[in-house]
Amino acid sequence: MTLSLISLLSQDVTALWLLLKTSADEIMHQDIVPLCAADIQEQLKKRFAYLSGGRGQDGSPVITFPDYPAFSEIPDKEFQNVMTYLTSIPSLQDAGIGFILVIDRRQDKWTSVKASVLRIAASFPANLQLVLVLRPTGFFQRTLSDIAFKFNRDDFKMKVPVMMLGSVPELHGYIDKSQLTEDLGGTLDYCHSRWLCHRTAIESFALMVKQTAQMLQTFGTELAETELPNDVQSTSLVLSVHTEKKAKAKEDLQLARKEGNSILESLREPLAESTSHSVNQDQLDNQATVQRLLAQLNETEAAFDEFWAKHQQKLEQCLQLRHFEQGFREVKTTLDSMSQKIAAFTDVGNSLAHVQHLLKDLTSFEEKSSVAVDRARALSLEGQQLIENKHYAVDSIHPKCEELQHLCDHFASEITRRRALLSKSLELHSLLEMSMKWCDEGIFLLASQPVDKCQSQDGAEAALQEIEKFLETGAENKIQELNKIYKEYECILNQDLLEHVQKVFQKQESTEEMFHRRQASLKKLAAKQTRPVQPVAPRPEALTKSPSPSPGSWRSSENSSSEGSALRRGPYRRAKSEMSETRQGRSSSTGDEEENLAILRRHVMNELLDTERAYVEELLCVLEGYAAEMDNPLMAHLISTGLQNKKSILFGNMEEIYHFHNRIFLRELESCIDCPELVGRCFLERMEEFQIYEKYCQNKPRSESLWRQCSDCPFFQECQKKLDHKLSLDSYLLKPVQRITKYQLLLKEMLKYSKNCEGAEDLQEALSSILGILKAVNDSMHLIAITGYDGNLSDLGKLLMQGSFSVWTDHKKGHTKVKELARFKPMQRHLFLHEKAVLFCKKREENGEGYEKAPSYSYKQSLNMTAVGITENVKGDAKKFEIWYNAREEVYIIQAPTPEIKAAWVNEIRKVLTSQLQACREASQHRALEQSHSLPLPAPSSTSPTKGSTRNVKKLEDRKTDPLSLEGYVSSSLPKPPEKGKGWSKTSHSLEAPEEDGGWSSAEELINSSDAEEDCGVGSKKLAPGKYTVVMGDEKEGPDTLAMRSGDMVEVVEEGAEGLWYVRDLTSSKEGWVPASSLSTLLGKSSSAQCLSSSGKTHCARQLCPEPAKILSPEPV
Repeated sequence: MTLSLISLLSQDVTALWLLLKTSADEIMHQDIVPLCAADIQEQLKKRFAYLSGGRGQDGSPVITFPDYPAFSEIPDKEFQNVMTYLTSIPSLQDAGIGFILVIDRRQDKWTSVKASVLRIAASFPANLQLVLVLRPTGFFQRTLSDIAFKFNRDDFKMKVPVMMLGSVPELHGYIDKSQLTEDLGGTLDYCHSRWLCHRTAIESFALMVKQTAQMLQTFGTELAETELPNDVQSTSLVLSVHTEKKAKAKEDLQLARKEGNSILESLREPLAESTSHSVNQDQLDNQATVQRLLAQLNETEAAFDEFWAKHQQKLEQCLQLRHFEQGFREVKTTLDSMSQKIAAFTDVGNSLAHVQHLLKDLTSFEEKSSVAVDRARALSLEGQQLIENKHYAVDSIHPKCEELQHLCDHFASEITRRRALLSKSLELHSLLEMSMKWCDEGIFLLASQPVDKCQSQDGAEAALQEIEKFLETGAENKIQELNKIYKEYECILNQDLLEHVQKVFQKQESTEEMFHRRQASLKKLAAKQTRPVQPVAPRPEALTKSPSPSPGSWRSSENSSSEGSALRRGPYRRAKSEMSETRQGRSSSTGDEEENLAILRRHVMNELLDTERAYVEELLCVLEGYAAEMDNPLMAHLISTGLQNKKSILFGNMEEIYHFHNRIFLRELESCIDCPELVGRCFLERMEEFQIYEKYCQNKPRSESLWRQCSDCPFFQECQKKLDHKLSLDSYLLKPVQRITKYQLLLKEMLKYSKNCEGAEDLQEALSSILGILKAVNDSMHLIAITGYDGNLSDLGKLLMQGSFSVWTDHKKGHTKVKELARFKPMQRHLFLHEKAVLFCKKREENGEGYEKAPSYSYKQSLNMTAVGITENVKGDAKKFEIWYNAREEVYIIQAPTPEIKAAWVNEIRKVLTSQLQACREASQHRALEQSHSLPLPAPSSTSPTKGSTRNVKKLEDRKTDPLSLEGYVSSSLPKPPEKGKGWSKTSHSLEAPEEDGGWSSAEELINSSDAEEDCGVGSKKLAPGKYTVVMGDEKEGPDTLAMRSGDMVEVVEEGAEGLWYVRDLTSSKEGWVPASSLSTLLGKSSSAQCLSSSGKTHCARQLCPEPAKILSPEPV
């Protein structure tokens, strides 16, 4: 049937193609002149003969031979071509009457006239009716022509008469003036160039129509012979190619029609310009020719359109069929696979929990399979729609629709059957569980009955009643008939389950037998008529402990629970009580204000909770609707290649964020709903967990780049459609970034309404911490954009600050001209301040979109903070400060955008340098303490080595330098002198050493001020290199001790232990150990001292550590 329908369809298309071919053949086989005007255009332009369009009295076409002096020189081939072309233009009917030749030789000689007439008569290719010759007008030539014509009449014997005319009026007697051109005294409007242009255009149009017809015929043949492909891709390709070719053919048709209409309009133009203009027969013939060609073109186009419509319908139906067949194969494969899985799913469970788990798995499998089942049903409906639309392959589509319906029904019935089996299994296992539980409770009951109480008649009766009451419950909880169980649950009873049923039934029977024996014993005891037995209290170990808690224990736990709850609610009640007492002591207006603030706090808290719940729901929706679906095999065909295995890049650690908020943070927020002002504690306690947002934001550029590459993936569109989301996935991926920035706004609002509340300090601290996290996130986004750094950025310590600055360089090393130029041409650098180094980077231009629009930073250089010093103020600009390196060998003048940014950076650098100084000082104090333990003299109690670590560093920066007046002592055990070349020789300056830029200012301070003295104690005076004077003489006490007198000048070489310094006497050049307490500063400010300045002001970390390379020599600007 399908083949017959295709055959009929092919017959219809073939018939239409034959109609198209016939129309094209009519155009191609019409009588078109062998010669075209374009071929002999140069010959026609000579105008030695032309067809003016005039007609004789009987309709004979008139060919005019105007006066042409070089007529005799025209080659025979050209003459023959022009004659042939001119005689072929009139219609066959007019040409059959015969042509009238008008030969104008009024300005010629008789000899030429004779030659022209003979040449024309000899080579004229068509019928002649009459030859009219205008003979020469000169008297001599005229007379000669009369005589010669009479004597040479035989030479002009032709099939038609030749009339020698002496004047134009005589010509009018043969041909009407309206049929003659103006040069022959007529009124016929003729322009040879226009005639030639029209003839060329008409013939070109005729050729275009012929070529178009040939093209349509060829294309029609190709379409008619095309075989229908067997797959979707090939069918789509064929349809696309044919549609493109059809569009090209239609375009050629339109061009041809446009050309024809343009020629027709040009032919009608003279008549349109003047209604009195007369149209000759040739012009009418030209118009008729063009109109005929246009009509044939329209007929051809109509036939082609009808043929194409049928062909297109055939291809579209074929494509629909191939889509349907492909979908059928895919769905059938999926349904067969699911049917195999459900058929292999035969386990009925070995316990109640196992069966429940199997039912849950079945439900999950059914939910996942519903997509394939729905698709199969939709495909079946699609097939039915094709049948209703009279598709040619109905016989092929209908069975497939029925098969799809059968597969869906079969799968649904298998699911139902499987659920029924599991429900039966659940029912049986529930019954078995109840029976086992009944047996266990019965055994416990029998074991818990006190034997001593049963010895009495009343006790026996009570125990008997208890047993009978328990046995009554067996009707509902135990297996009644084993055969009935076998019959009812036969469909699920496998060997294992059957054995399990039998064991339970055996246990039930054993339990019943125990009860019956106990019943019999108790009945005997109850029936005995003996004297009463004095009950004896059983020993404690004889009591059987009940598995259930006693009412007393419940009450105890409830009391303890209520007490714990009261303890937990204590702070809240206390806060409310305090608020109530305060409110009572205030005026009514103050009370109203507090009440309003409480309302506002609750409003902010509600907003926080509502948005938090919505946020958690949105995260869950994204994780289940998108992330989980990426692992769904049924969605795998929708995922593009570039998206495969990229889930971690696209979603980052969103799942970790969701679990934190859903399991922890949201619940803690909900616990604060009654006391919103205490919500700050929730943030403070979970501040470490909020660091997960930094990881998410660092991954966001990669995620957004992947989204832009794959945003048009069908997978995302399908997921969005299922979720019924109006916004695409990228909007939801931005939610965590938006949420972490939202918290600080809500905390600000809450803090504004909680100024005098108990949790105000926590709110303020939480706000500061959240802002710190935002700053860290922002800084980390810049940090990951650094390129070109070879090391590990994490080794540089925590990133403290980052920002863009103008930087000038002024180094001691290098060409002078380069230094001078550098001062006037700042570099734009982005600085990253870490705990251990400061990085200089060049900011690159921003490209891309979204997160990719963030700038990148090209690493240029870095400075180790252990070798860095700063000068706070640079003369002339409040926004500048200096960072110098290695004793001002490298100086960087930094200009901040604002004075506030400069102040923030200077403060942060000062903190880094101060922390380094303090760390070095503590290390030095620790070494001094270790050395002091080996000396015989104890240190005073004021020289605690840990005291300096408890001082406020801020005080260390703000105090003025005091005179060095520490007390010390000389140990009998002196340290060894320093080795040659060690100690301060590399960085210390002599007294005469010049100081650049005018030396130190009066405002500069040494770090070993009075604070330092207090911190380090009397016996551990800190070393300040430079020149000192002896204030207290000392006798030599050892081989390495230097004998001094008051007033001597010495230079410090090295610091020793227990208040001893190794010095060089500037007068005698002798070296030795002296007590530091006996020296007084000669130069209060040494240009080589390491300092951490304040106002003016140069800061550097004082060298207290043993590495000489870290000692800096500051020089102020």
